[in-house]
Parts: sequence; structure tokens; C-alpha cells
Amino acid sequence: MAEAPVPILMYHAVSADPSDATRVLSVSPEAFERQMEIIADLGLTPVKTADLAARWRHGRPLPERPVLITFDDGYDGVHRHALPVLAKHGFTATVFVSTGWLRGPYDTGGGLDTMLDWDQVRELAAADVEIGGHTHTHPQLDQLDDTALRHELIHSKEIVTDELGTVPLSLAYPYGYSSRRVREAVRETGYAQALAVNNGLARRRQGPYALTRLTVRRATTAEEFERLVQGRAIARDFARDRALTKGYALVRRARQVRRKVSRSRV
Repeated sequence: MAEAPVPILMYHAVSADPSDATRVLSVSPEAFERQMEIIADLGLTPVKTADLAARWRHGRPLPERPVLITFDDGYDGVHRHALPVLAKHGFTATVFVSTGWLRGPYDTGGGLDTMLDWDQVRELAAADVEIGGHTHTHPQLDQLDDTALRHELIHSKEIVTDELGTVPLSLAYPYGYSSRRVREAVRETGYAQALAVNNGLARRRQGPYALTRLTVRRATTAEEFERLVQGRAIARDFARDRALTKGYALVRRARQVRRKVSRSRV
């Protein structure tokens, strides 16, 4: 019997007044609360990324009607607004942090809005939220050379381990971009699983390093959200995203070819 697909929701900022840079991919606190109510009303069971991947890897059954709630980058609103709502429902989640964007000793100044600090990250972890890696400076990993790629993966992992006392097991690719080379580096770095985007349901056959997620954004209505977590009309709702993604993928591949040619001439 085939494994049922699982919706993995991808959030970013949860904010009433997001920055211009995060607005499109943000949700309001009220929308987030309503979306969590929908999950509860439908009887879905939130699980952590590491739990999903481990169960699929070892052939163990998942809870009935699983769903994953994930947040990228590490915005302050995840602690300020999302955590109380998650706690109210007894939900778990995964937060993928870009260590060079968080407030504190490793801050590179790249954060796009008010970011979490490390005390808040520790409070999230203490509240049964999985903390995963999202690199250090949030680059497009498939555009980096091998040295820079491994630095981004290893440095951020070491920082999370030092700050929390636990090794992060899950990673989300910045912008959702990866390649065979990137996925191999992620595996060799010690991550057990990694999430992409692609706006579809996650399936076991995708493998642990290319699990698909669904984007939740400010324009996502309650009706659309309910369809997403039930796996309905996904192709229709993300038709425009898929067209744009295909076009940009061609541009990015052309850039990679030009870089390879330039390096070969040096």
C-alpha cells in the first residue's frame, strides 16, 4: 500500500506590519490563528520534519492525517505570534533558522525584518519546536562553489549546536534551490533530511533530501488554505508559480553554464 502524501506548509514572517521585503510571503497573526483552527477542525496532526523523515526512512506508520508546519529564516513573529497559537492547540512545528540573520553575536546584518534572538530560539526549542538549519547567510546554494557551500552548511550547523546543545537534523534550502551536488553535500554534512519548495505534497518516493512544501502567503485565503491541507486543487492554486519557476530555472541554468565556462578559462 502506497504511503499517503503529506502537506508540508512553508511559512515565513507572521506579522501585522511586515517589511516590504517579507510582505508577500508573510501572514497576519489573525490569518495564522485561523489557519491553525482549520488544522484543528479537520483533525490533522502536526509532526516535526525529523519525525516525518525518520518514520518514512524506517517504514514506521505516521499519525492519522499528518501535516507539517514549517517556518523559514527565523522572524521574530514566529515567537511573538505563532508560538502562543501553536501552544494553544498543542501543535509542534519546525523553524529553519539562518544563523547569520538572527540577532546576536553571529548577525551579519542580512535579516529582512525583525529577527529572532537566541533566547527566543531556545524558548521555541523548549516548547517542542524543532530547530533546523537554513544556512548562515541564506545564499542560493546551487550557485556556490564547493568550499563556500560546505562553509554555509557546516558553520550554521555548528552555531545551532553550540547555542542549543543539540545537533540540527533537518535543513531547508534557501529559496528552495538545490542540485544533486548540493543534496550530496547536505547529506555529507550530517543532515538527515532537507526540504525544498515546489508547491506540492510531500511523498516518501521524493527521498529525504527533496521533500516538497506548500507556500503559505499573505494572499492565501482561508478557503485556499483548507484546500491545501487537504491536498485539493494544488496544481490550480500554484499554476502561476510553476510557470515562473520554470522560466527562472532556465535563467539560473544559463548563469551556471557561464560561470563554469569562465572558471575553465582562468
